Amino acid sequence: MKLLLDTHLLLWAAGEPQRLSAEAVALLDAPEHELFFSAASLWEIAIKRGLGRADFQVDPRLLRRGLFDNGYGELPIVSDHAVAIDALPPLHRDPFDRILVAQATVEGITLLTMDRQVAQYPGPIRLL
Repeated sequence: MKLLLDTHLLLWAAGEPQRLSAEAVALLDAPEHELFFSAASLWEIAIKRGLGRADFQVDPRLLRRGLFDNGYGELPIVSDHAVAIDALPPLHRDPFDRILVAQATVEGITLLTMDRQVAQYPGPIRLL
């Protein structure tokens, strides 16, 4: 199964694995799963780090390299993803979460999230 991690899960998997639930660890460690990160997550980290957010203090360049080194695939943002946002119900205002939902839907990849609001969207989303 292909799994797309939302930004917080990505940060925790890379730097604070003790914050992950047992279910999340099992999914991420299963060899049959392909793990992906979105370019949107790195964009979000870069922006929020620049704003001084305490929970986004990782260097996005180092994170990107570490993700590749650990076998993650990169999911770029393409126009299909951007226009798919238009079909999403107005459940969440965060543009980064909305593009992740659109990417998961368009690509048929399961989005893993701990955000209950994001998990309300229709599509391949799994709340952890």
